[in-house]
Amino acid sequence: MKPRTKARSVALQVLYEIDVANHPPERVWEDRQEFSNLDESLAEFAREIIFGVYPMVDILDKFIAEHAPEWPLDQVAIIDRNILRIALWEIAVYEKTPLKVAINEAVELAKVFGSDSTPRFVNGVLGSLANRQNEIQQSLHHYHKEG
Repeated sequence: MKPRTKARSVALQVLYEIDVANHPPERVWEDRQEFSNLDESLAEFAREIIFGVYPMVDILDKFIAEHAPEWPLDQVAIIDRNILRIALWEIAVYEKTPLKVAINEAVELAKVFGSDSTPRFVNGVLGSLANRQNEIQQSLHHYHKEG
C-alpha cells in the first residue's frame, strides 16, 4: 500500500470506529496512532482527513445521498459511506488532492475494505459528484467557514 493510501486507510478506520461505536474522535485517533506506524507527515495527513471529515459528516452525506438516490444513505454500508466522505472531503474541501487521484484512492480503499461491489459503487457515486465539483466546493466552503 502506498504511503498516502495507508494514511487514508488509517483515517478510514478511525472514522469507521467513530461511526459504529460513537467513540470520541480524539481518543480513537490517539489509540490508532500508536499502531499505525505512520511517519509524522503521513500521520498529519490522516489527522487532517479525520478532523476535516468528522465535523462535516451531515453535509457530506447530503451530497452523497443526492448522487446515490437508489441507495438510501442509511442502507449504504458504513465503510462505503466513510470512503465516499473522505474522497468528497478531499475533492471539495481539502483541494490539494487532484480529482482523479481522490477517486482512484477511494476505489483502492473500496477494494481493500469494501465488498465486491463497493469499488464500482464508489467510482459511480464519485464520478457523479465530480460532475458538480465546483458547485459542491462552493457549498462546502461556505459551510466550512460558517460551521
